Amino acid sequence: MKKRRLIVASASPRRRELLAQAGFEFLVEPSDADETLADFVTPAMAVEQLAERKARSVAEKHSGDVVLGCDTIVALDGEKLGKPQSADDAKAMLRRLSGQTHTVYTGVCITDGTRTERFVSATDVTFYPLSAQTIDDYVATGEPMDKAGAYGIQGLGSVLVQSFSGDYFTVVGLPLAQCARVLAVFGIEGKIKL
Repeated sequence: MKKRRLIVASASPRRRELLAQAGFEFLVEPSDADETLADFVTPAMAVEQLAERKARSVAEKHSGDVVLGCDTIVALDGEKLGKPQSADDAKAMLRRLSGQTHTVYTGVCITDGTRTERFVSATDVTFYPLSAQTIDDYVATGEPMDKAGAYGIQGLGSVLVQSFSGDYFTVVGLPLAQCARVLAVFGIEGKIKL
């Protein structure tokens, strides 16, 4: 019987780095799943639905393999903040997040086509008050442009964050410890057996 492969249905370099750091071997095949959602869907429901769509769309092409799909959304007062569409959009998001506490939701779906496991992890993040100069300087780096909520806690955006409550890796985009435990149920393990 052939060994089951882990396939990551995400183009995120951060997710790849985290999985590699934990000793997982995997292939990457970004999903082309439709990411359209109804307006009434809560942030937690949104990330769970999108993670499942991504995982299932890739799993259809890889019978017997284990597919990991993820999605991350930043929410402020219940409003979903996705990836910014422009530099001005990024600045507007950061002005809204300045001095506020928001919640980052990451949904994970792991499936082998027969069995499917899903979960959502949420972490609260509080920003320092940000000056217009700080926002301009940060957006000028280009880092916010491909990130939900227009910042990356693991990069230059780390200097914007005053505190967080919950799993740091949820904010990065993959709640690694919980994910590793679910992958173990599918017989996929990294360097440390759980």
